[in-house]
Amino acid sequence: MADKVRTLKTRSDIAKSSKDNLVKEIAKFPDDGIFPILHPALSIDYGSFSRKTKIQPLDDIDLMIILHGQGCTYLTYADRTEITVHPNAASLMSMRNDYSEILNSRKVINKFKDYLWNVSSYEKADLKRNQEAVTLNLKSYEWVYDIVPCFVANGDYGSDFYLIPDGNGNWKKTDPRIDKNRTVTINAAQKISVLDVIRLFKYWTKRPTMPSMKSYYLENLILNYYNSGKISSTYIDFEFRDLLNHIASQVHYDLNDPKGFQGNINHLTYDERSKISAKAQEDYQKAVDARSFESAGKTSDCFRKWSEIFGPDFPTYS
Repeated sequence: MADKVRTLKTRSDIAKSSKDNLVKEIAKFPDDGIFPILHPALSIDYGSFSRKTKIQPLDDIDLMIILHGQGCTYLTYADRTEITVHPNAASLMSMRNDYSEILNSRKVINKFKDYLWNVSSYEKADLKRNQEAVTLNLKSYEWVYDIVPCFVANGDYGSDFYLIPDGNGNWKKTDPRIDKNRTVTINAAQKISVLDVIRLFKYWTKRPTMPSMKSYYLENLILNYYNSGKISSTYIDFEFRDLLNHIASQVHYDLNDPKGFQGNINHLTYDERSKISAKAQEDYQKAVDARSFESAGKTSDCFRKWSEIFGPDFPTYS
């Protein structure tokens, strides 16, 4: 866990400082009437780095930059949310759809890309493949930033949430605060570090032995397990073993976004679900065998079984 799975504290600390500096650089973008006006709150963290479930290597950091709504309004349909630009929102006028008052999220992202050259130590900015963010490379660090423009929106009963690009030119709802608070609450209720369990499973699913699961889906699969009344042991090998068995069955089912925004977040195909389930069941049996070998004092056999699950980077017994 320390050498191969957890993000190194030294790199995490540098990354936090780097992220704060990046936000300050974006705050300096010129108020030229062309770039969108920034909201006073400026930014909000999201993603696995924010939730402390990132694993080695630290390759990306997610950041939402909050834009001022300037009186714009939104309307949600079954498949999208549209933002209508207010007549006085001058800096957003050029980012509307052609012959329309509707704000195009792709044009907003492209505007961010155009202005990110103002950031010191800038190297390269590209649109992310899903068209939902700008990926920014800085010269000094091995990680990239996924920068997502967003707006704060008011919902029912005085609650608020965020509107972010949906990849198709429209917008979708999210609220990373819900995910972060949920992770902290569930982790605090268990004897084990649920964060470590999540990290270990991310390491497991990245091995080229099965289709990968998306990080957010995998996190919620594990969080739901611990939020169902399950009380953990204090041993991560016990927890990993039992969760393999859980994943082998649950990967076949849909899993709804706990925030209530995205619907089903299990986007795996039938074939992918079947392969992951088979691998989880296979590794579950290996974990059972590893625990049996340890109980019988056959430590070298125990290590061998764990290395069959985690690969050659798992320590050898000596």
